[in-house]
Amino acid sequence: MIVSRREKIIGRTILVVLMLVTVLPFVSLFVTALHESGSYPQGIEWPETPHWENFVLAFQSADMFRLLGSSILIELGVVPAAVLLATLAGFGLGHLKPVGARAVFIVFILGLTLPFEGIITPLYFQIRDLGILNTRWAIILPLIGLFMPFAVTWMRANFATIPRELSEAARVDGASTWHLFWRIHIPLSVPAISSLAILLFLWTWNQFLLAIVLVADPAQRTMAGALGAFQGRYGTDIPLLCAGSLLILTPTLIVFLLFQRKFVSALLQGSLKG
Repeated sequence: MIVSRREKIIGRTILVVLMLVTVLPFVSLFVTALHESGSYPQGIEWPETPHWENFVLAFQSADMFRLLGSSILIELGVVPAAVLLATLAGFGLGHLKPVGARAVFIVFILGLTLPFEGIITPLYFQIRDLGILNTRWAIILPLIGLFMPFAVTWMRANFATIPRELSEAARVDGASTWHLFWRIHIPLSVPAISSLAILLFLWTWNQFLLAIVLVADPAQRTMAGALGAFQGRYGTDIPLLCAGSLLILTPTLIVFLLFQRKFVSALLQGSLKG
């Protein structure tokens, strides 16, 4: 493809603008976190005396060490189960295509239109009736269910692009449905599965609403639930809130930076299948 000089300049300009728009909120958080605790900074202004100790104070105030362990337990409860269920359902809907598969798929598509905020009230009463309110299960089980529409749609799209000739050849050789799934489709779906796992990890780690509404004990919440520790009865400590936000975002940024090549590669491989 031949690209003109004008198109290159326009494209790079758009990329630079988008990069600045993306980076600016992080810069604002970082600069605000360095102001004196209890103050109300005005705009992006570097403080005369940076208070680096705010990060330590925020970590201690929110008891983030305990929340780190809680977040890891929640991740271990949500991500493997959600990926496994979505992979099995995606294989059934995308490749096996039983009777009624299209109707089931439409139900999952409709599930994508439901925002967490719209179902939080009935979800609260359901969790209370199940007797798991104020426990980590109140976060784990709803997240698995709420992730299913996207996860199943993602995996269905992956399995639907795998050539059926591979399955037919395996059937001729006597492969069962389980061997077909485990030995042929799973190896070909590793990019899609890994990218889905990364997305679910990031979304679970940053989950705030369910943690605040369904769990009263701060030690049972996710890391994002620690943000409530900086909001008092009469005000919010803005610098500590920003420092805590950066501490919470750090693990997700590290995960993204470490796996961004694999994530982009997975998306590209998925788009080129079939």
